[in-house]
Amino acid sequence: MRGVGILLSFALLMSHLAVGGCALMPVSGPESWDVWAGQHDPKNIPYAFVRITPKVANVLGKALPRLVGEFPDRRRPSDLRFGIGDLLGVTIFEASSGGLFIPAEASVRPGNFISIPTQAVDVNGNISIPYGGAIRARGRTQVELQQAIVDALKDRAIEPQAIVSVVEQRTSLISVLGDVGRPGRIPAQLTPERIVDTMSRAGGTAGPGPDEWVMLERDGRRALSPFGALIYEPANNVFVHPNDIIYVYREPQTYLAFGALGTQQQIPFGAWRITLAEAVAKAGGLRDEAADPASVFLYRGETRDVAEAMGIDCSKFQGPIIPVIYNINFRNPGSYFLATTFEMRNKDVIYVSNSVSVEASKFLSYVRLINATANDPISSAINAFTLRNLLRGTATTAVITGATTPIINVAPAP
Repeated sequence: MRGVGILLSFALLMSHLAVGGCALMPVSGPESWDVWAGQHDPKNIPYAFVRITPKVANVLGKALPRLVGEFPDRRRPSDLRFGIGDLLGVTIFEASSGGLFIPAEASVRPGNFISIPTQAVDVNGNISIPYGGAIRARGRTQVELQQAIVDALKDRAIEPQAIVSVVEQRTSLISVLGDVGRPGRIPAQLTPERIVDTMSRAGGTAGPGPDEWVMLERDGRRALSPFGALIYEPANNVFVHPNDIIYVYREPQTYLAFGALGTQQQIPFGAWRITLAEAVAKAGGLRDEAADPASVFLYRGETRDVAEAMGIDCSKFQGPIIPVIYNINFRNPGSYFLATTFEMRNKDVIYVSNSVSVEASKFLSYVRLINATANDPISSAINAFTLRNLLRGTATTAVITGATTPIINVAPAP
């Protein structure tokens, strides 16, 4: 009866494993069907499941962190305009001597001009010109101010001309901060320059280029871009405007690799950008004996507008960031082309599920282990029963034959 009970217990255990074996098997993460079904499970953290298609890759390509996305206007900035505190120099010319500024004795002066002492644009936005009075400088360009001075003197001087120069620029400044050689406020150039030029005047980046990021703030708008994009994608090397803020900082880019990959760890990009195909390769590729090529997943948070552009229903999500699990099928040959256009982001997580055959092998191994474990006491009981009968038969034979010494030195069973 004891052997029958063991067999029944073994049968019950086998049936339990057949129904819920996956929950008992050791595994490095969710199975593919768990990822697909989990988005509808109210007990889980809500997330969206998106298969990587050309449309999805195109939407994400337009949402990459780039300066040109927020500042698409590639026209050069307007001419610099003077502000309160700027120090200006003014030189006035007359066509001939005997006028307002040039005496009649031509030999007395070396030329037909006069330089007015350097003066700052006052709190009212004006500068003072002899015989011309207060002339507004604030908000005017160099050419506009020169014409305003001429208009104020043309009825008194002989064909006057004026040249305005900037002695010290105190208002049209650009702030370059962070991880640069000489952070600080530098004057904007009269000749328009681009962001890389301005960073060069500030000493350039202090750290390695692949890890450097650039933030540009202008008129309340901000945009981020890897420094490498300014070099390799010229559209991101936008013109700098007066009063822009450029902040350079270092942030090493990494991603996490889990599941049936060659390695499971945090992996640095090693470049200013990498694609999904490169990320999988850096993680050792898919393990031939374990990975399901159709179950390659990437975990990332996307902004609400990007998620909506991909067709995700965001009504069930709260907050500006939508959790998204992307899936790509590497059994499809064309997916490798998509993987080379899908750009990785900092702190992305790549997970590859095991194939069904791997889980089946694990289950069969457990069945064999449990079968061996269950058979051990049964075999022991059978062996003990056989030995018991053998010993009983040996003792009886000895009594019948009149043997004085037992054949086997074991006491007979009662």
